[in-house]
Amino acid sequence: SSHFHLEGIRRRLRASATKQTVAMTSTLRLVMLGGVAAMAASESSQLNPIRRVVSLLQQMQEKVTAEGKREEELFEKFACYCKTGTGDLTASISSSEAHVEQRTSDLDVATAQKAQLEQDLAQHKSDRADAKDALAKATAMR
Repeated sequence: SSHFHLEGIRRRLRASATKQTVAMTSTLRLVMLGGVAAMAASESSQLNPIRRVVSLLQQMQEKVTAEGKREEELFEKFACYCKTGTGDLTASISSSEAHVEQRTSDLDVATAQKAQLEQDLAQHKSDRADAKDALAKATAMR
């Protein structure tokens, strides 16, 4: 579903850049036509401001085109991150789950070993007490 979402965003970005380019071209044509009419009316005084307007519109068109390319590059990077980021996160989760299982197993082994050692300790304490009693009886018999 994220692939379809990314494709939709890509189409909208391209459509937006195309609309902006078409609008800028149309505006440039109108200005140029207006400039031709103004030049016919007065050749010397209107020439310089019209050229400025035309050059400003051309600069704006270049800027809009460059921004569209930048946005498309950023979108491609984002799409790539979405594709690879999901795989990386899935691998990290799997690794962590295996680590948790290993630690749980280690904990179970350690718990069993502790219980065995506690049982051995209790047996040894009992044996020691019995040995002390036997030694005390043997000493008393002498």
